[in-house]
Amino acid sequence: MNYRHAFHAGNFADVVKHTVLARILDYLKRKPGAFRVIDTHAGIGLYDLSGEEAQRTGEWRGGIGRLMEAALPAEAAALLAPYLDAVRAFNPQGGIRFYPGSPLVTRHLLRENDRLTAIELHPQDSLTLKAHFAGDWQVRVLALDGWLALGAHVPPKEKRGLVLVDPPFEKEGEFDRLVGGLVKAHRRWPGGTYALWYPVKDRAAVEAFRARLGETGIAKILDISLDIRAPSSEPRLDGCGIAVVNPPFVLEEEMAVLLPVLRDALGEDGAKTGLKWLTRP
Repeated sequence: MNYRHAFHAGNFADVVKHTVLARILDYLKRKPGAFRVIDTHAGIGLYDLSGEEAQRTGEWRGGIGRLMEAALPAEAAALLAPYLDAVRAFNPQGGIRFYPGSPLVTRHLLRENDRLTAIELHPQDSLTLKAHFAGDWQVRVLALDGWLALGAHVPPKEKRGLVLVDPPFEKEGEFDRLVGGLVKAHRRWPGGTYALWYPVKDRAAVEAFRARLGETGIAKILDISLDIRAPSSEPRLDGCGIAVVNPPFVLEEEMAVLLPVLRDALGEDGAKTGLKWLTRP
């Protein structure tokens, strides 16, 4: 996958990822105790959709652009409101010029007692991310390999929260690292919620990844996916998924409402959704 996220910001995969992220955070906020979000591959934070990279691909137009213009059923609109409100917050003049990445979506949704640890290895990207949060005592930005963070930064002192793992998939072996990282982190913090994003491009690799998750012995893994088109004859990003460990008990029901709406808003011919337990207690 040719990856610099500025080319892909706001595309359908971001919409799916950030929809799930916002629903998990909404649930965590229902209890008064503080929680922490650990974002292992945080990126630069905010993306200019009028910039050269985003304009070259135009992927955002088929993602957040379509969703913001869609006529949403009332129930889906209510569930999507926290996410879409976060996007609007960065576009006070209206329209969509700026798209917030996962650390800024998260920060917008935190309460005063909640915390974010945003981790980014790329030196320049890490500096850009730090600039967004300068003086923000609720956010800690670390220039660190996100895979190492899965062992070194869990459990958080709050003992509640979410680990979002969204690797770039620009190197071989990312599916293996996802499984290995989850097993390591879960051993240290079995009560945490983990959300593992992955692309649907190599179908055989995706099915092998899902099977390996099912064989980890970790209970309660819910797999959420959206394919925006039928399988392509050549390798192409046809969809994406998020495997959620220890999901909120309402997440399955909420995604059963949201996935068909996202499919209809973002999909092409052959689009389909997936909502399946890979393991259950």
